[in-house]
Amino acid sequence: MVFFLDYLQHRRDRNFKQTQRAQTISSLPPPYHAPLTPSDVSTVSAPIQDLVTSVQKGTTSPLSLLHTYGRVALRAHARTNCLTEILLPSAEKWIADGSVDLSGPLAGIPVSLKDTVVVGGYDATVGYSSFVGNAPAADGGMVRLLKDLGAVPYVKTNLPITLLSFESTNDVWGRCTNPHNKDYSPGGSTGGEAALLALGGRIGIGSDVAGSVRVPAHFSGCYSLRCSTGRWPKAGICTSMPGQEGVPSVYSPMARTMDDLGYFTRVVLAAGAWRYDHTVHPMPWRAEVEREFGERKRLRVGVLRSDGVVEPSPACRRALEMVEGALRREGHEVVEISPPDMREALEVASLLLNADGCKTFKRFFRWGEWNDPGARQMELLMKVPGPLRWLYYLWVKYVRRDEVWAGLVRNWRALSAEENWRLVARREAYRAKWFDWWNEADLDVLITPPNATPAVPHDGMRDAVSSCGYTFLFNFLDYTAGVMPVTHVDKDLDRLPKDFSIKKLNGVARGAYKLYDADKMHGLPVGVQVVGRRLEEEKVIAVMKRIEDALGDAKYQLLEVD
Repeated sequence: MVFFLDYLQHRRDRNFKQTQRAQTISSLPPPYHAPLTPSDVSTVSAPIQDLVTSVQKGTTSPLSLLHTYGRVALRAHARTNCLTEILLPSAEKWIADGSVDLSGPLAGIPVSLKDTVVVGGYDATVGYSSFVGNAPAADGGMVRLLKDLGAVPYVKTNLPITLLSFESTNDVWGRCTNPHNKDYSPGGSTGGEAALLALGGRIGIGSDVAGSVRVPAHFSGCYSLRCSTGRWPKAGICTSMPGQEGVPSVYSPMARTMDDLGYFTRVVLAAGAWRYDHTVHPMPWRAEVEREFGERKRLRVGVLRSDGVVEPSPACRRALEMVEGALRREGHEVVEISPPDMREALEVASLLLNADGCKTFKRFFRWGEWNDPGARQMELLMKVPGPLRWLYYLWVKYVRRDEVWAGLVRNWRALSAEENWRLVARREAYRAKWFDWWNEADLDVLITPPNATPAVPHDGMRDAVSSCGYTFLFNFLDYTAGVMPVTHVDKDLDRLPKDFSIKKLNGVARGAYKLYDADKMHGLPVGVQVVGRRLEEEKVIAVMKRIEDALGDAKYQLLEVD
C-alpha cells in the first residue's frame, strides 16, 4: 500500500507540473503567441554586442527582446519539448522593477537555464517528482550574478532524471527531442538547452560532469565550453548527486553562435563571480591570453583521434579531418600524439562518479518513476552479488577476451571510504602523468571528437551508457574543453565500411555501434572538441574562433529560425 500511495503522489506531482506549464504558456499575453516576424529573425542573428548597446542607449526595449526570445522558445518547445519552468511573467516584472541592471554588459539579453539552476519562486525538479514544490524564495548566486550583469532569465530547460545520461527525458517534463530529427536525443544532461539554442535561443547555462554541455552541443548543433572547476559559478543549484566530488560537476556556458559563446564567457568571468560564489577562483578574464592565442601565427595542435576505447564513427572522423585540414591550410602545425592510457581514466572516473553504488541519485526516486535506461543499467550492475560479479568479470576477460569491459565491471559496486581515497590518489597520479606528457609534447591545444557517434536514438543510452570517454576524460583531468559544430552526417560519405564487424569490438564499442546508422542519422550535427589545460578558458575560446574562421565557407550552417 505504501508503494502504491507513493506512485499516486508521483503521478499527481507529475501531472501538476505539466498542467502548470501548459497553463502558464496558454496564459501568456498575445505577443508571445504571435508569429515570428522578419524583425525577430534579424534579432536572433544580430551580434550580441549590438543588442546590448541598443538596449543601453534606449533604442531597443528589453521587453521587445524578451518577446522575441519568448516566441522563439515557445516554438522550439512545441517542436522538441525543451522547456520546463516558464519564467516569462516574472521576467517582465524583473525588467519593470529594476531587478535586472540594464546598464550591465548583458543588458536585456534573455538567458535560458538548465532546470537545476535555482530561481526564486520556481521549482528546480531535476526531473524528479519528489522535488516538485521545492521552490526557494530567493534566487541562487548564479542567477543574482546574471541579473546584476543585465541578463534576463526567461525559461528553464529539460534534462534527464539522474543527470547521468546523454539523453534528456524524465516523467515530470517528458521527453526532449533533437531539433534535427525527432527520433533522436538532443543530448544530455543539458539537452533541452541545446535544443533551444539550436532553434534560435541566444545563450544559456548548463552543467557538465561527463560531457553534459559538450555532448548536447555535438548532438544538437550549438556551441559550449566546459570550464575548469572554480572558474564558472555554481552557487544556487540542485543536483541528483549532492556530495559527489570524485569527478566534480561544473557549470558552464552554452550559446547558439561562437561569437555569443565568447562574449558571454568573457563577460561572466570578468564580473568577479567570486563575490557571488565561494567556490570561484578570484581570477578575472585574461584578455591578454585570449589575444595572444587569437593572433599567434602558428599554433601547435595535437590530434587525439581515439579515446582508446571506441574508435570514432566515419561521421565524427570526417568532422575531425575537416578541422585538421583547415588548420593546416592556415599554416598551423598539426601533430599526432600518444597520451597516457585513456582506458585507465574511464575506469577510475566511472568508479569515482558512482562510488556510492548509485544510491544517492536513486534515493530521490518514487516508486514506479521512470528511470533513464543508461542509469538503470549502471544501477542494476551495482546490485549484482559480489561472487556473481567476479564470475562475470572472469568470463568477460578470459572467455570473451574483452579487457575494456572487464576493467569497468570488475569493481562496479559501492566503495568504502578507503577505496574511494585510493581512487582519488590514482586520479591525482593520472593527472600528473598528463601534466608531464603535455609539457613534453609542447602543445597549445588538442582537437578530438566529442563522442564516438552523432546523436543517439531515444533510449539508446541503454547500450551506449559507457561510451563517454571522449568527454569524460577531460572532466577527470579538469581540463577546459569546448565543442563546436562542424558539419552534418552524410548518408553517402559516412557509411560504415562493408567489412565492418560489430562482433570484433569491445563491450563499450559494441554498445555505441549498435546505434550508428548513417542513413537514419543523415542531417544530424557533428562537432569537434577543442581542449586546453586546466583554467585555459581564454585560450580555448580563442582557438575555437580561429578554427571557425579557418573553415570559411565550409563552416557549420545553423538551423534557420522561421
